[in-house]
Amino acid sequence: MSKPYFRQVPNFDYVSRNAEEKNISDYIEVKNLFKRGKLREDIFGNLSFFTKYDIIGDERPDNVAYKNYNDPTLDWVVLLANNILNIQSEWPKTQQVFDKYVLEKYGDYETLYSGIHHYESREIKNSIGITLIPAGLEVDANYSITYYDNGGENIVSDVAQPVTNYDYENKIENDKRHIYILKPQYLNVVFNDLDSIMPYKKGGAQYVNSTLKKGDNIRLYE
Repeated sequence: MSKPYFRQVPNFDYVSRNAEEKNISDYIEVKNLFKRGKLREDIFGNLSFFTKYDIIGDERPDNVAYKNYNDPTLDWVVLLANNILNIQSEWPKTQQVFDKYVLEKYGDYETLYSGIHHYESREIKNSIGITLIPAGLEVDANYSITYYDNGGENIVSDVAQPVTNYDYENKIENDKRHIYILKPQYLNVVFNDLDSIMPYKKGGAQYVNSTLKKGDNIRLYE
C-alpha cells in the first residue's frame, strides 16, 4: 500500500537563486509545497470516520501509521486527520526534547518544579451532588465560594489549587497526545482525492506536464 506523500506532490521548475550561478537561464526543480493534500470536509467533520488514539511515549507519526495501517509511509494521513501542519510544535515532543525545552524556558529546576504558573479550581459540589464549581477553571490564588446548603451558609476558601510551571507545560504536551485516526476502510477515498488534487491540469503558460510547472525567469528581463 506504500503511498509516500512527497512522491505524489508535483514539482516546480524554479529559477536558480544561487549567487554563484553564471547562467541566468538555469532552473532548479523543487517540490511545490503550495500543493497540499487535505481530507474532504464530509470526512474531516464526521467523527464516525475516525477512532480516538493516544500517542504513547516518543511515538512518531510513522510509528502511529505503522501501528494502525501497517505502513509507516502513511504518516501524512495521521497528520492530515488532525490538521497538523507543524510537527515541531503540534506533535508531542520526545521526553529528552521536552526536558531540555522546559529547563531552558524556566532557567532552573526550582523555578520549573516549584514556581507557580497559575491557580485552578478544584471541584466543589453541594450535599446532593450538584457541581457548583467545576475543576480546572483558572482562578485567583485566594478565590473562595459562599453558598447555602441544608439551610445554612457554607464558605469554602480552599478552592484554588496551584499549578506549577512543570505541570502547566506537561499538560500542554499531554493534550497533544489525544488524536484521531482515520479508519483504514476510508484510506482509498483519501488516496483517490489526492490523485485528483495533486496533478497539474492542462492550460496556462507555466504548464509542462501533469507533474511539472515552470516559473517565469524574471532575471532574463532585468
